[in-house]
Amino acid sequence: MRNAFAKEVTLLANQDENIILLSGDIGNKLFDELRNSHPNRFYNCGVAEANMIGVAAGLAMCGFRPICYTIAPFLTYRVIEQIRVDLCYHFLSVLLVGTGAGLAYASLGPTHHSCEEVGMLRLLPDIRIFAPADSIELRAILRYCINKAGPKYMRIGKKGEPDVHTKEIKILEEPTSFLLRQGKDVAILACGSILSECLNSAELLEKKGLQAEIWSCPCIKPLDEKLLDKVFKTFSTVVTVEEHSYLGGFGSAVAEWLCKMKIEKPKLITIGTPDEFYHEIADQHLARKNLGIDAESITSKILKNLN
Repeated sequence: MRNAFAKEVTLLANQDENIILLSGDIGNKLFDELRNSHPNRFYNCGVAEANMIGVAAGLAMCGFRPICYTIAPFLTYRVIEQIRVDLCYHFLSVLLVGTGAGLAYASLGPTHHSCEEVGMLRLLPDIRIFAPADSIELRAILRYCINKAGPKYMRIGKKGEPDVHTKEIKILEEPTSFLLRQGKDVAILACGSILSECLNSAELLEKKGLQAEIWSCPCIKPLDEKLLDKVFKTFSTVVTVEEHSYLGGFGSAVAEWLCKMKIEKPKLITIGTPDEFYHEIADQHLARKNLGIDAESITSKILKNLN
């Protein structure tokens, strides 16, 4: 995903002289083309993320369209006050891009895990939150966000994530979702790169005689309420899946929405990481398995709840 981001942000910078990329001491070689083409529009702010947010706020106040890019936990946990006061309070048009969200950096330990930041940021007024499932969604969301007013956060993967879409897509308005597989027995709504696990889970469920409908929901805040209304009135069981704590994230947002609606006998299953630190050093796949969000675990939880 990060390679797709670097390529797309360079293309956008070639078209819009107001785009400025700020980096938190990461991705220097990744942005060689941008830096060489526009040396005055790429700045490495170093290991000083709070200062980077302040720089972005100042640039936005001067009419530029700054993008802040660094590893997700350092872009959010370290600087929540600056995001709240500098960006959200002033409703500034700054895009925050957190790479390696979720368990993408599982091999570097809990300091590099990012499974709580959506819950933190959801509380901040006026911020929009996105989680693209693949490089194709990433490019579409990035193009959309550049011209959208206000603060935005996009959590992306690291590298090697499989594409779930077979062709380019456009986002003309938000929130929006994408149907990837039709089904009649259970609806699975997922956000972020965990979607590939959900598609694999659908294959496993099919072997059990169940047809799962799969939706990619890259807009976490605001939610796609039209889709939610549709699936909860169509399916007796709806499942949310995310590479984030089951507390405070996408599933919690859907549950909050459901509490406000008068929908008879809905069944919501929220699947995410548990409310604990993951201390084992492992790759992303093993971490997902151990925390119960890989395809086999998702399938097992759905079957258990349906039975």
